[in-house]
Amino acid sequence: MTDGVLVLAATPIGDSRDAAPRLAAELAGADVVAAEDTRRLRRLLDELGVTPRGSVVSYHEHNERARTPELLEQLRAGARIVLVTDAGMPSVSDPGYRLSNACVAAGIRVTCVPGPSAVLMALAVSGLPTDRFCFEGFLPRKAGERARRLAALAGEQRTMVFFEAPHRLAEMLTAMAEAFGGDRIAAVCRELTKTYEEVRRDRLAALAEWALEGARGEITVVVSGAPAVSASIEDVLPVIQQRVAAGERLKTVCAEMAEHTGLSKKALYDAALAAR
Repeated sequence: MTDGVLVLAATPIGDSRDAAPRLAAELAGADVVAAEDTRRLRRLLDELGVTPRGSVVSYHEHNERARTPELLEQLRAGARIVLVTDAGMPSVSDPGYRLSNACVAAGIRVTCVPGPSAVLMALAVSGLPTDRFCFEGFLPRKAGERARRLAALAGEQRTMVFFEAPHRLAEMLTAMAEAFGGDRIAAVCRELTKTYEEVRRDRLAALAEWALEGARGEITVVVSGAPAVSASIEDVLPVIQQRVAAGERLKTVCAEMAEHTGLSKKALYDAALAAR
């Protein structure tokens, strides 16, 4: 029997009018529609005026490990399965990777219905460089793990795109200001394509202060990359040592030198301690 096809279908990130025309046809004609939230899918189907001829099943982070083999068997039997998440492209910080990876390993065709993407829209409206960028998804929730991740990204020269929950936004931006420097330019993109869409562009320190007032909705954060490093730790270390010997605090000096050179504050601090 001919193998089926897995269709990763992008859904609107806010405004249902952004749905690709092909999305309705795929949802209507699929043998199986696997949805992150079947209730949200029903609302989308109503808005699109679509009645699926196939079955609708749930596929989310809590059941994808168990459901993937079931869907894979149906694909092997020739089914056309459309996978949708709550918003945007499946497998991008959403369920979908496990099944698509299993399909690739099994030699089953994987295709997609392109469409809305919070990552690309936020990047486009941020006003920051778009020629080179990276997507970092959600940062770790624990402060220590988040700090380590940001320290590793401090020298990243590409524009960076992140997702964040509204109740953690202020904490995230504060941590970014500490790791990247408060003067690094960023954009907080909120409720994209929705009624209260907002894009706020400013320095990280100013954005962190603004976020203390509270923010609502779906949030994507775009941060400018680090400037090209023209100095090495070896070049900067003697300056740090001289200033510390003159009575300045090591952490303060390392933070200032990191902002001026684009080098990692942690790397400078660790090198200065090792050189003592």
